[in-house]
Amino acid sequence: MLSIGKLWKTYGNYCALSGLDMEVSQGAVYGFVGPNGAGKTTTIRIMVGLLCPDSGSVVIDGIDAVKSPDQLKEKIGYVPDFFGVYDNLKVREYMDFFASCYDLTGLKARKRNQLLLAQVGLEEKEDFYVDGLSRGMKQRLCLARALIHDPKLLIMDEPSAGLDPRTRLEFRETIKELKEQGKTILISSHLLGDLAELCTNIGVIDRGKMVLNGSMDEIVSRVYTSRPLIITVQGGMETALRLLKAHDLVRTISIKDQEIMVGYNGNAQAECELLANLVEAGVFIRGFIREPGNLETVFMQITNHEKEGVVLSYEDHEPDL
Repeated sequence: MLSIGKLWKTYGNYCALSGLDMEVSQGAVYGFVGPNGAGKTTTIRIMVGLLCPDSGSVVIDGIDAVKSPDQLKEKIGYVPDFFGVYDNLKVREYMDFFASCYDLTGLKARKRNQLLLAQVGLEEKEDFYVDGLSRGMKQRLCLARALIHDPKLLIMDEPSAGLDPRTRLEFRETIKELKEQGKTILISSHLLGDLAELCTNIGVIDRGKMVLNGSMDEIVSRVYTSRPLIITVQGGMETALRLLKAHDLVRTISIKDQEIMVGYNGNAQAECELLANLVEAGVFIRGFIREPGNLETVFMQITNHEKEGVVLSYEDHEPDL
């Protein structure tokens, strides 16, 4: 559905995108995340035809978005991170106006608008002025407007920003319904917990490049292995440290009292083998768990620009091995 290749964009001396590659398949709900200034908004503006790249390609449903932006009108629905300046219209008038932009008028337009307003929970607000709606209602109205022409790709830029918890929950439920209808959806958001629940795929952009891209199953696996092991030792600390220091999958080691925190790249099977090795070597293990983690864990890990420390760093004390 969406293919981006070697996308570059600079603003003066600032490089917003530096060879970005990205793929979104048909029917995916794709979470597009990254720190502030990573290039998300620039990428989205290029996707929807509001900005021209310096070089690279953007193909949406077979259409070159760079060379033929006018042909994207029927393909894309766009929900920006701000509402717009239509406050003096009633909700019904707002929907009628945008329907006419896609040559929908009369009874056909009214039926389509009523259907969409019901889908986002605004069917009883048709005669309300837009400026009298809450932020959450405005965001839902913006979503209904973006769906008027039944686009194949829905692009949403921070759709849940500023919404209260209940409204965010309602908005997520609407996205789930669209997902079930087979829509391809790209969501840019800082609310990683929401994305983890909604998305089939995640892409993390940093400094204008894609640094992590994959299915939620792949990302969940990455989350698991990114969490440190916490090993509580009752006896045999020196032996445990010697074994861990020599292990190929151990990245870092730190200790505090009887706890050893291990940066460990192994999966669940490798954990079992490590535990067995420690026990066979005479180490008395009282606790052996992975530290809790989530999508934020991976995000913070891969967008941390500080230089990595040494492979083995000991806190409090370093016993002689």
